[in-house]
Amino acid sequence: MILKDKIALITGGAGGIGLATAKLFLEEGAKGVAIVDFSRENLKKAEETLGSEKLMYIQADVSQAEDVKNYTNQVKKEWGKIDILFLNAGTEGLVKTMEHYPEETFDQVMGVNVKGVWLGMKYAFPIMKTDGGGSVIITSSVAGLRGTAQVSAYVASKHATVGLMRVGALEGAADKIRVNTIHPSPVDNRMMRSLEEGFAPGMGDTVKENFTKMIPMGRYASNEDIADLALFLASDKSRFITGATYVIDGGFTS
Repeated sequence: MILKDKIALITGGAGGIGLATAKLFLEEGAKGVAIVDFSRENLKKAEETLGSEKLMYIQADVSQAEDVKNYTNQVKKEWGKIDILFLNAGTEGLVKTMEHYPEETFDQVMGVNVKGVWLGMKYAFPIMKTDGGGSVIITSSVAGLRGTAQVSAYVASKHATVGLMRVGALEGAADKIRVNTIHPSPVDNRMMRSLEEGFAPGMGDTVKENFTKMIPMGRYASNEDIADLALFLASDKSRFITGATYVIDGGFTS
């Protein structure tokens, strides 16, 4: 019960990683968990899976300031504080070379993956400061540490989250707000199905097989693998850790 009495807010909370993390946080004693997601359909499915006790479900576009102000204020009004902010919402965009990459898709990816993180910290920091600090966890990617051809928007956005994390860690330290990024290799969920199909339409299984061969531990990460790392960073067991990049990739970047 290492999150006893803590309040958590998870963006992208109705997706694979977000849902697994919400479930784990509740199991570990969280007093309340707010699940923020763009998809009303996915929020409904999440409620059917997790129920409603100790949970709040909020539909929001994380790239829009009014939506972000609304979700942070709702959590503050309901539970009085935010101890854990898991900025996990993300979109993969398209698989295309830079010369063929649509500008509107680039803007969308940067809006969700970068602006969404910036807005999340912008509006949650004042709440966290008044309540003794807390932990901010940002989902980046191994793509935030290296390059991958044909996914320029995604790679750029995930590198940018590292910069935001480092600024957040410096600005939040005096108020006991810790900020860290996590960097998964391919995770066995919807986003990777989309990327696999994008890299080789109609041959997604082959792409997955090839990616798997590049991972020394011989498999994709599971949603639960990422949730376990998020739990550590959310808890007081990581109380002296901030400004760090946590790679969780089965040896992929070794």
